[in-house]
Amino acid sequence: MILKLKRTPGIYLVGFMGSGKSTIGRLLADRLGWQFADLDEEIEAQQETTIAELFDKMGESEFRRIESAALLKHVRTIERGKPTVIALGGGTFVQTGNFDLLENHGVTIWLDCPLETVRRRVEQASHRPLARDRQRFEELFRGRQAAYSKADYRIRIDCDDPSVAIEEILKLPLFE
Repeated sequence: MILKLKRTPGIYLVGFMGSGKSTIGRLLADRLGWQFADLDEEIEAQQETTIAELFDKMGESEFRRIESAALLKHVRTIERGKPTVIALGGGTFVQTGNFDLLENHGVTIWLDCPLETVRRRVEQASHRPLARDRQRFEELFRGRQAAYSKADYRIRIDCDDPSVAIEEILKLPLFE
């Protein structure tokens, strides 16, 4: 296992909405015997509302503040030696402060899923506030690619079978 991961045993899955972060993260954590956290699910539970309602009621900037606080809490737990795989929200890694935090506190893996695939996966998802407008969705997808590319590793998501991505992740040099 690489030294960075030994010091702070956190794997952060980044990528656009619908790229498979939650599904792959749960299965990866299970394979590793680590804890799993889905940042969006935790925020919804803590706030007792949906992400869409948070966006509608409080706006994106307040949601991002809540999201950053939730992420920091997990990073502190990981620093204490609790190995965790975390599925980040699609915009979490794009926020400069979050990127800076994660850069030295574990390993980031970009699940790079094609636009057509994520669009198909989220087309009917009314709970995704940033997916409501088709043109905005594509602009957001394209606009986030540069941020995602700063992740430590990149895994192409070419199919809907999460086990394929998990096997690719387990082949990364982090586990040697």
